[in-house]
Amino acid sequence: MSTEQTEKTEPWTVLRLLTWTTDFFKKKGSDTARLDAEVLLADARGCSRIELYTAFNTELEQEPLVAFRELVRRRGEGTPVAYLVGYKEFYSLKFQVNPSVLIPRPETEHLVIEALDRAKSIAGEGKLHIADVGTGSGAIAIAIAKNLPRARVAAIDKSEQALQVARENVERYELQDRIVLQHGDLLQTIKMDASLDMVCSNPPYISQAEYDALDPGVREQEPEMALLCGPKGTETIEALIPQAARCLKPGGFLIIELSPMIADACADILKANEAFAADTVHLIRDLAGHKRILSAQKAA
Repeated sequence: MSTEQTEKTEPWTVLRLLTWTTDFFKKKGSDTARLDAEVLLADARGCSRIELYTAFNTELEQEPLVAFRELVRRRGEGTPVAYLVGYKEFYSLKFQVNPSVLIPRPETEHLVIEALDRAKSIAGEGKLHIADVGTGSGAIAIAIAKNLPRARVAAIDKSEQALQVARENVERYELQDRIVLQHGDLLQTIKMDASLDMVCSNPPYISQAEYDALDPGVREQEPEMALLCGPKGTETIEALIPQAARCLKPGGFLIIELSPMIADACADILKANEAFAADTVHLIRDLAGHKRILSAQKAA
């Protein structure tokens, strides 16, 4: 039987759709082809990914099949899966996302882990005052607040559109009483000196050269202001460090996500700031072994 005849007679079951779409995405250069196919098919069917595995032989009805084909087409053109389905999982939580915000990455979970670990060393049982600088979708602020009941978080972003996304995520998890959204640049909205126990940030840290070389699916789809920093890539972090020194309490922590390409340079910048104890400055590697998180404690 010819391929054309097979295409006409063989039903589009869940398994056949996953197999064909995975191969298609691989040809398009996706490193997560099978995952992409599963997330999009689950969205089109209105089910969870795990339910696909009990429905391999199920043939799709016309409406979800048409919806799935459109998702596959747009994914093939480079639209990120998270923007297509409208959400991304991060730290076992689901976050609404759209092109106004950066898509949360697994690497950023290391920042949350470091923040939660450092919070254990802060004495007392009272409130912990934390700033999440460049909150975007609110993923970091919400993940910390959900796992640290005594946290009170100022989630700051200079994008009004990003703050709207963060607001919807904060409301989704009913954290309005513990997360305050603030519109501003870096820590300029924090008026009181030495008022914070912790400053966390996933700031723009990509240099112009890195940005130009980014995958088009990132460079052309995600917000430039959340990615591109400047010629060196260190500019935003250089500006954040002295502001954090002003806002942090003695013994407070500064935790920043950064690019492995600028990690050592940023560590040196932080060590050169006398407000921070040089022996507390350290870099944390992600699961790929890359230097990803910069952490330090303000001198007592």
